Amino acid sequence: MRPLFFAVLAALAAAPAAQAQTSPARLDMETIMANPEWIGTAVESPYWSIDGRSLYYSLKREGSKVRDLYRVDVASGQASKLDPAAVAQADGRAVFDRSHRKAAFVAHGDVFLVDVGTGRRTQITRTPEAESSPRFSADGASLQFRQGNQWFVHDIASGITAPAAVLQLADDPQAKPSSALSDEQLRLFSTLRKLKSDKDAQRANDEALAAADPSRAPKTLWLGDVGQLVDTELSPDGRWMLVVTQPKDRKAGKAPEVTHFVTESGYSEQQSTRVYVGRNDPAPQSLMLVDLAGRKSYPLKTDALPGIKDDPLKDIRARTIASLEKDGQADQAKALKAPDLRAVRIISDADDGGGGGIVWSDDGQNVAVQLRAIDNKDRWIATVDFGNHQLVTQHRLTDKAWINWNFNDFGFLHDNRTLWYMSEESGWSHLYVKPAGGKARALTEGKFETSHPVLSEDGQWFYVRTNQAAPYSYDVYRVPANGGQLTRVTQFQGMDDFVLSPDGKQLGVLHSSPYVLPQLAVQDASGGASRDLTNTMKSAFTARQWIAPQMVPVASSHGAGTIWAKYYGPADAGAAASRPAVIFVHGAGYLQNVTLGWSNYFREQMFHNLLVQKGYVVLDMDYRASEGYGRDWRTAIYRQMGHPELEDLLDGKAWLVKNHGVDPKRVGIYGGSYGGFMTLMALLRAPGEFAAGSALRPVTDWTTYNHEYTSNILNDPQLDPEAYAASSPIEYADKLQDALIIQHGLIDDNVLASDSIRLYQRFIELHKKNFWMSLYPMERHGFVHPDSWFDEYRRIDELFDTYVKGVGR
Repeated sequence: MRPLFFAVLAALAAAPAAQAQTSPARLDMETIMANPEWIGTAVESPYWSIDGRSLYYSLKREGSKVRDLYRVDVASGQASKLDPAAVAQADGRAVFDRSHRKAAFVAHGDVFLVDVGTGRRTQITRTPEAESSPRFSADGASLQFRQGNQWFVHDIASGITAPAAVLQLADDPQAKPSSALSDEQLRLFSTLRKLKSDKDAQRANDEALAAADPSRAPKTLWLGDVGQLVDTELSPDGRWMLVVTQPKDRKAGKAPEVTHFVTESGYSEQQSTRVYVGRNDPAPQSLMLVDLAGRKSYPLKTDALPGIKDDPLKDIRARTIASLEKDGQADQAKALKAPDLRAVRIISDADDGGGGGIVWSDDGQNVAVQLRAIDNKDRWIATVDFGNHQLVTQHRLTDKAWINWNFNDFGFLHDNRTLWYMSEESGWSHLYVKPAGGKARALTEGKFETSHPVLSEDGQWFYVRTNQAAPYSYDVYRVPANGGQLTRVTQFQGMDDFVLSPDGKQLGVLHSSPYVLPQLAVQDASGGASRDLTNTMKSAFTARQWIAPQMVPVASSHGAGTIWAKYYGPADAGAAASRPAVIFVHGAGYLQNVTLGWSNYFREQMFHNLLVQKGYVVLDMDYRASEGYGRDWRTAIYRQMGHPELEDLLDGKAWLVKNHGVDPKRVGIYGGSYGGFMTLMALLRAPGEFAAGSALRPVTDWTTYNHEYTSNILNDPQLDPEAYAASSPIEYADKLQDALIIQHGLIDDNVLASDSIRLYQRFIELHKKNFWMSLYPMERHGFVHPDSWFDEYRRIDELFDTYVKGVGR
């Protein structure tokens, strides 16, 4: 999960922007902030057809949020939009059995089975509920799928579908425990003894008949009053099920509300949002192993996980408790006492960027579980000893700062015994394999990031995405699954996603460049030339002459190494001298914007072209905490958000002054979300360094942001108030002296508008000057309405012209 960022328009990808034709038309704000349909449409969500001859993909329909499905014939390159009748006959994203004779997919929430040889399709479900996660059993005789947390098994030969198990998280109502009183009753009354004997006999007979008759539905398995069901995972052989639970009496905590003032009803309406950080930690989770054949369940304890009894926050905890006790707040101090056993969660797709929380081997004989400490300092991968009903730790990743929300993929090789996983233990995300009972071995190594691991169908290769060539350049590479050389497969430089064909011989790749939206190409999986299959750009955009951003290295004056940035300036480098400058700060914190692919911030990139046209130069930096530069870069902000990043931004300003003759008194700064937060930190912690700034939807006080993002970096505010005080702009409000405009969507349910309003009130009380606020009643965190975009950037443009460029001062 990564909340603090603009919605990504599409995956990164690549194609050279230098081919754009020159246009005499000058840029204007109305054009660049208009509905982005004038640019073109990004290709989204590609996947292969079952026969491997076609690729499907989605395109946004013009004038609508609806996505239409397209199919392109790989051999001819002929593409077509599918009408509703054709969509009904289209393949879904398929899974295959080991022999590749059968395939299955989910369409409109229902499961379909396909005979690969004949193409014959069988619909398995037709329900109002949504089915998901289809996969074939270990022996290929059945198809498993889930409906919520209920698993079903479809026997292919008979065509019968039945629940894999019927679980109840409660005590068996017919298995009342013996007590002294009930024993006394049975001793005294023969009628009660006879009734009990009859009931026991009937139950035993029912169980015997059920055990001997596979045509019956499974009987309810009572797991006891163990909490609330979170997840279930069925083994491919149907023998076992892992069950994740959490306390059922957990209170969600109070959620703040946002007010919608402009509504269809004409009345103001309230909307609940998310709980503040530290006001209610995530619920601890527990794991249970269920033997479906033996109808027994076993708790899988976490007390043997290495480091589970340690307190990684010991020193911080001691200081805070001592301070509270000194201030006479004994109850608050007592509440911060470390637990004897740290609570854990099972990492899942819902709360983590990579990999599921439970992965079975293909044969169902092994299972791996990924657990994360709720304090975010440890991640464990453990297997299950079925005989002794216990977890066996295979890997521990620990971090004094926090475990990354990316790079947590894991699974088994096709030998069903060897574990593979991603880890940042070297300081960079890399791929490892670990044989059962053996030593882990790195498949990739070096000062670059590896992600998106895909194991080929034959089990011989891992395909990965890396920036090995340069921090800002991404391509597909592959490495033998048993170890060997990492080799480059694609040559796009800007790409985000890829899909292997069913036979593993071809790659479908999404690629782009700074001024080309994500497009789909195909090439051999072993390398070679690629062939584009789509071109969804519009001539109104491509005919313009856009400024190719220069990838420039800015030396850190604080020992951090190289800060990579995108520089926008006039074609004549000498003409940049004495120009005013603007520094743009990307959002999300952990996001990489200095790449050779299409940017999340395509509007801002056009705005930077407009600024250059008006006489500015622009620098867009991947400051510390940005993605793509390793663990140390990511965690540099631990307990001090806004401090290392500001050092980097000031180094960027110094680079502009030294290398392009920029006037140090005429530099502005702006950004949204985390970029808005950093704009505030720049103006409030380095007054006088920037002539003006615009903070869009900024966090002003981290104690009012959400738990998932904030507690990773700053811990809980009750435990670590020092980190929050050091990292929150509102604590530096008295330092404001430069021109500032704050802009915020009133119905933002990510960073609440109250953040900006509270800071605004502080400025009022401090009698500050030259600060303004612009509120947008119909915008959330990522603006969607062109009128709002235009108004927002018109104000930024006027701010910079007045206070940076000097026009009208």
